[in-house]
Formats: sequence, C-alpha cells, structure tokens
Amino acid sequence: QVQLVESGGGWVQAGGSLRLSCAASGSIFSINAMGWYRQAPGKQRELVAAIISGGRTNYADSVKGRFTISRDNAKNTVYLQMNSLKPEDTAVYYCNAHITGWGFPEAHDYWGQGTQVTVSS
Repeated sequence: QVQLVESGGGWVQAGGSLRLSCAASGSIFSINAMGWYRQAPGKQRELVAAIISGGRTNYADSVKGRFTISRDNAKNTVYLQMNSLKPEDTAVYYCNAHITGWGFPEAHDYWGQGTQVTVSS
C-alpha cells in the first residue's frame, strides 16, 4: 500500500508565494518520477512540473521561471515552490508519483488527495 500526502496549499494574493509538499509512504521499492498536476474548475487536469529519478525536470510553459520542483529522495518527498503567483494559477493541485512497490514487477501511478491553491487579484 502506497500513500501520497500533500500539504501547503492555501490562499495568497497575486505576486505571492506558496510551497507545496508531497510525501510518499508505504511499501516502496523505488520512485521513478514525481510531479504535480493541477485542475481548475471546468478544465482538464494538466501537468505543472515533474522530476525524474535522475533529477531532470519538466515544466508547463505557463509556470516556467516562476515554479521550481525539487525532491528529497531520503524522505520520498517532492516540493513545488510557487513564486509570482497569478490568479490563473488557482486550481486544485495533485501530487503524482510513479512507484514500484515491494514485490511488484511494474511501477504504478499514485495520486494525492489534492490541495487547493487560490490566488486572488
């Protein structure tokens, strides 16, 4: 059993900053990739940022230069530092991890419960 627990969402004024955290726990053999997605009302879930086991990162064009994803492998935790927030960043943010569990030959995707980020103008 693998769980992802997110924290750090909230309300902030435009131009402000928030830091999201997501900790993976359970029967984990390896974590291949971790990332953040977001879903605004009436819109599809979209990738915000991802980081793979080698440290390579990938960002949505809309957040490049403002958001930074990082990972603490020892803690199985991924972070998303969000700076210069805009009202259009308002969404529920979901943590995602591609994890191989002990005793399983293949990796599976796991999702956090989601955390609300609201940016007011």
